[in-house]
Amino acid sequence: MADADLQIDCRAHDGGWLCHVTVSGGASVTEHEVSVSQAELIRYGADSTSLVTLVSESFAFLLEREPKESILPKFAISDIETYFPDFGRR
Repeated sequence: MADADLQIDCRAHDGGWLCHVTVSGGASVTEHEVSVSQAELIRYGADSTSLVTLVSESFAFLLEREPKESILPKFAISDIETYFPDFGRR
């Protein structure tokens, strides 16, 4: 992730949050929509004041394992565990 730049914009949505994430670096830019429910926020030990940190750390986790172009364009934060079971134990 050393060469990736993240821009994260989160807003309240359906009792949780919807975060638009732009990942730039190298010759391409990718955009992603990540939903975070209140339950997910609590599950991952965060709160609304650390929401952006949670999303940023989640993308750092993903980018250590795959290129930004392989990250799904739209997903719930807990979906990461479907592909990387160790995510919940981070």
